[in-house]
Amino acid sequence: MARLTRLAATAAAAASLAHASSATLDDVCTVSYVQSSLPDDDYLTGVSTFPDTVTAAVVTNASISGENFFPDAVIDFCNVTFAYTHRGRNDTVLVNYWLPAPANFANRFLATGGGGFAINSGTTVSGSLPGGVMYGAVAGLTDGGFGSFDTEVSSAILIENGTINYDALYMFGYQGIHEMTLLGQELTQTFYNSSSTKLYSYYQGCSEGGREGMSQLQRFHDQFDGLAIGAPALRYAFQQVQHLWAGYVQKKLDTFPSTCEFSKIMNATIAACDKLDGKEDGVIGRSDLCALEFDLQSIVGEAYSCAADFTISVEYGAGAEPVDTPAVSGNVSQEAVTMMKTILAGPKDSEGRQMYFSYQPGAYIDDSVTEYDSTTDTWGLDISALGGEFVTLFLEKVELDNLPTLDGVTADTLKHWIMQAWTEFEDTLQTTWPDLTLLAESGAKILHFHGEQDDSIPTASSVRYYESVRSIMYGDLNTTASYAAMDEFYRLFLVPGGAHCSPNTAQPNGPWPQTNLQVLIDWVEAGVAPATLNGTILQGDQAGDNQQICPWPTRPYWSNDTAANPDCVHSDSIEAMIYDLDAFRMPVY
Repeated sequence: MARLTRLAATAAAAASLAHASSATLDDVCTVSYVQSSLPDDDYLTGVSTFPDTVTAAVVTNASISGENFFPDAVIDFCNVTFAYTHRGRNDTVLVNYWLPAPANFANRFLATGGGGFAINSGTTVSGSLPGGVMYGAVAGLTDGGFGSFDTEVSSAILIENGTINYDALYMFGYQGIHEMTLLGQELTQTFYNSSSTKLYSYYQGCSEGGREGMSQLQRFHDQFDGLAIGAPALRYAFQQVQHLWAGYVQKKLDTFPSTCEFSKIMNATIAACDKLDGKEDGVIGRSDLCALEFDLQSIVGEAYSCAADFTISVEYGAGAEPVDTPAVSGNVSQEAVTMMKTILAGPKDSEGRQMYFSYQPGAYIDDSVTEYDSTTDTWGLDISALGGEFVTLFLEKVELDNLPTLDGVTADTLKHWIMQAWTEFEDTLQTTWPDLTLLAESGAKILHFHGEQDDSIPTASSVRYYESVRSIMYGDLNTTASYAAMDEFYRLFLVPGGAHCSPNTAQPNGPWPQTNLQVLIDWVEAGVAPATLNGTILQGDQAGDNQQICPWPTRPYWSNDTAANPDCVHSDSIEAMIYDLDAFRMPVY
């Protein structure tokens, strides 16, 4: 059926349209023409597309503004969806592509990922696809076969209690993005009649989307020419379980500070560490020095006060809604400081050995924010759903969206969960393969960035992976030579004050790398390697100002605090961001 439908569609489209490159968007954005452009069934082994599921709609004058990963723009595109199946599996996978008008097509394709337990960032203009269209790229996403573009893997990972859906696991792990990319690349070249022209392929994603990008470059070395990867959720076993560390510490110490007291601790840290980068602007540019030089003990006894319904919102444009909380005032307690210092020291097992790392000083640390009980007028434990649901669904394999309690959970329980998940999901979700030799030889480029005050994925996570790649690939070279070799294909940038995949309202003057895709395109297509990463202040009274971001392993320092950009200096203080994870016998890349 599929073959007959395809042939009929091809004949009809060919009769009315000879060359897409000379056509208008209205000419090519039709169901019949898209059907004629679908990859043949023998293009991707084991995969068949369904031409009768194709939808195609012209969208004009779509206004994009206020986004973190691409600038404001007005775009026109053809919004295409269709389904495919894995032969013999009887499944259905949906893919969505936004195709620019032929006159605006720049021989580019962009794959995108998701966040949290979602494999995509949504099919609206507030998602990730506009970032491709504005640069002349076809941009694509997938639903992973989970049932709809709005369905997350957490809703598909269990067939029933006790039984993992391994098809969903592997699609989420890496297969879904891979297939969406291959199908999209072929669709693009047929749609624009450009098979004889080089198609530059890119990837852009942050958080889970960053992990998905890493899953591709670690397995499919020649799939992309460049990847812009933010705060990747690498080391999935460690990353998800570490979300429970703060709650474990609070329960063990029986200490549950109010949101207001927590805010005081965060803001006092920002104030104390602001000047360590040489510039007083309310931004921690040197959390490495902050970890070494600032002792939270110094703020015990300082006063704090907050109005009713107080909330902290660190994500730009997040619009956190107030919760029903009373006005709060008091003085920073020794118990709260001890709690925070223990959380920041990172997860340790019962023998005091380091299991993982925590967030940088001055970060929001959402995992540690407590919950107010209006009935008892007390603050109590709020278990992180990211950590709790990972344990219930992926490890215990029961349909619960969080752990109901941390009763009986010890540091060694957390260690056991990490080891269980590490061994069980090493080949799907861990995503830490450090030998990128084939990727480097292919000529592909990696632009990797991470907010220095990330509140969901520790900044040290990205540092560890970058340093693991350097050690594995160039361990026989001296330090200077090994970093120079990495620079040829892989560059890491830590964003001063940056929150999780977003600017930080608690440090509003911090820069944010909004134009990463353009920087990556310049590196790939024009050979202009980013000595520093372009950043823009996106909020507050300095919105629109430009500020360059230093590449790892250098650190920012303003020898002149009126300068627009910092000096990028080498400092031994970076050791504060490199951990010995001695709780495990296996190497942790």
